[in-house]
Amino acid sequence: MKRISYLSLIGVLLFCCNLTFAQQKVIKVACIGNSITYGSGIKDRNKDGYPAVLGRLLGSNYEVHNFGIGGRTLLMKGDRPYMKEQIFQDALSFQPDIVTIKLGTNDTKPQNWKYKEDFKKDLVTLINAFKQLPSNPKIYLCFPVPAYGVKWGINDSTIVREVIPYIKSVAKKMKLEIIDLHTPMSGLPMYFPDQIHPNEAGANRIAEEIYRVISSQNQKN
Repeated sequence: MKRISYLSLIGVLLFCCNLTFAQQKVIKVACIGNSITYGSGIKDRNKDGYPAVLGRLLGSNYEVHNFGIGGRTLLMKGDRPYMKEQIFQDALSFQPDIVTIKLGTNDTKPQNWKYKEDFKKDLVTLINAFKQLPSNPKIYLCFPVPAYGVKWGINDSTIVREVIPYIKSVAKKMKLEIIDLHTPMSGLPMYFPDQIHPNEAGANRIAEEIYRVISSQNQKN
């Protein structure tokens, strides 16, 4: 009887240890993007950039990492392709459980958008790089935020008429969720002091929208 009791006790302890481990598993989130993701123009981007705010909103069970880098394009033939940067390899090595992809703004520059026929193909390449990871991450495609002026060649007309439809097409084909950051950030020029990059309030709103989508999806699962 004592032997059975000891075995039962060990079984209970192992179960509790496994349960504790499961509860402590950290969900890793990789935010892929350009200078808007990086936090350009925000005084303390490590505190007030949208990936940092998203991390606080999601809570201690999540580890959100900012893999944004300024001026980068999705297009491989663009002037500064994201996928040619070390930070892209770092994002893959991170083995994320969730990935948000927010690229396309710099692609609207004339010198880049002349290669627009490659946009969907290159987006699929980027997505597949993450889909092939052992961590099997949930991938979200983000619409770019509005551009409130034509600056550095960036323009909202191309974002709305071409970039967003391309992203929609790829999301449908690959059965991925979309996070629309264009609609909720429209009509808010006060959040974009240089017309392109959000300030702290703008970053906070972006984070809230991403949080809303991610948390609602987690509730469904």
